[in-house]
Amino acid sequence: MPYEEAVAVMDERAAAIARGEAPDCVWLLEHPPIYTAGTSAAPGELLAPTRFPVFVSGRGGRFTYHGPGQRVVYVMFDLVSRGRDVRAFVAFLEDWLIATLARLGVEGGRQPGQIGVFVRGAKIASVGLRVRRWVTLHGASLNVAPELEHFSGIVPCGHADTEVTSLAALGAETDMDRVDDALRAAFEGVSREVAVSATSSQRP
Repeated sequence: MPYEEAVAVMDERAAAIARGEAPDCVWLLEHPPIYTAGTSAAPGELLAPTRFPVFVSGRGGRFTYHGPGQRVVYVMFDLVSRGRDVRAFVAFLEDWLIATLARLGVEGGRQPGQIGVFVRGAKIASVGLRVRRWVTLHGASLNVAPELEHFSGIVPCGHADTEVTSLAALGAETDMDRVDDALRAAFEGVSREVAVSATSSQRP
């Protein structure tokens, strides 16, 4: 789906959620090859400004690449009912991606001082959010089988010394339907864990 169309739909849905007129939404899609600039992006981190279309995004973070073979996950959630804790929600997204990778036979984890998910020091998934009226927009992206050379046109997420990897580069599952199945199953599991943890913390 073209990026501009996706953002328009996402904005409409988030506004409806904020008004109490629509439920939360998780949206899985792919974009044509593009670069997007988050609110912390520095101009010098765009190394090939004419290579692909460049979009200024309202999400947090810096420059990232989206393209075919990458699963983009847009998450429109009401944070009012989730304690209005943006950091906890970012951690939830990372936990979800780590659990998804585990279902695909890949051990993912965090890197100190960075946001996202990594495999043996290489970044496989990025997280970037915007929160408006306590509803989240944007979300995460998981590298399934994108053209990794396309990341060379930017300094990904502002970390020039961080390698980018994918499920394909790791010799793991690349069928997008199976990846989506893993995302759905992992989401349910992580959501249950969060709900149990929240309930336990509220007990006297």
